Amino acid sequence: MELILISGLSGSGKSVALNLLEDSGYYCVDNLPVIMLTVLVGMLKEEGIKKTAVAIDARSGHGIDLLASKMERLTQSGINLTFLFLHSTEDTLLKRYSESRRRHPLASADQTLVEAIRSERNLLEPISGLGHRIDTSGMKANGLREWVRQFIEAEPGQGLTLMFESFGFKHGIPLDADLVFDVRCLPNPHYDPDLRPLTGKDQPVIAFLEAEEEVRRMRDDIARFVATWLPCYIRDNRNYLTVAIGCTGGQHRSVYIAEWLAEEFSNRARVLVRHRTLAGT
Repeated sequence: MELILISGLSGSGKSVALNLLEDSGYYCVDNLPVIMLTVLVGMLKEEGIKKTAVAIDARSGHGIDLLASKMERLTQSGINLTFLFLHSTEDTLLKRYSESRRRHPLASADQTLVEAIRSERNLLEPISGLGHRIDTSGMKANGLREWVRQFIEAEPGQGLTLMFESFGFKHGIPLDADLVFDVRCLPNPHYDPDLRPLTGKDQPVIAFLEAEEEVRRMRDDIARFVATWLPCYIRDNRNYLTVAIGCTGGQHRSVYIAEWLAEEFSNRARVLVRHRTLAGT
């Protein structure tokens, strides 16, 4: 059985991710108490269910502490398990709750929304490092659906997945980055009126950047660094390594270099590429 567990902060996009998985043919269960996880998986295996997705959140209470041992037991039984932890900045969560006007699941008469968000973050902190963390700050639903779709297609459980992620510093550094490279010092296509509306995936921008010796040197240096240390991360039994490339707006230089690195490493690891700013537009 292939099992995808989804957890994270309320308002960070768990329902969006679960709906995408359901549309992709997964048998989905929302808000399952952790103590019931192995029982559910056993029942579904007997029914011949091959693909399952389960959302687990703070409403599981202190039973959330059992998740690590449950995951280990399931993995040892032969389950192909992937764990995604979704989170966002406090400002993003406050904005989403203000727009949706929904009640936070931990909110009470004597607790403000900010206090509920912080309480939930503390409650979930022990499990936040059990799998891959996805920072959904500033991301729209379509962007999150695409990222989850990439994880589905990456055949989880077959070694380290190398993620190259572009972003704009003016929007903040991604919370899920393991390595961050700043390419704001490179020539900027933004100042060319013909290139400004394009992205680093468009051929005119690629041609502009590849004509600059500094750009080629920077991308080669980043590739050399990642290639040198990738074996160490693999030996550390990591499932995911996220390499974030940042420029000012996250539209041209960082996008180009993330795409180039993804192609460069495509034969050395399972590679994904995502563009935070482009996904949020």
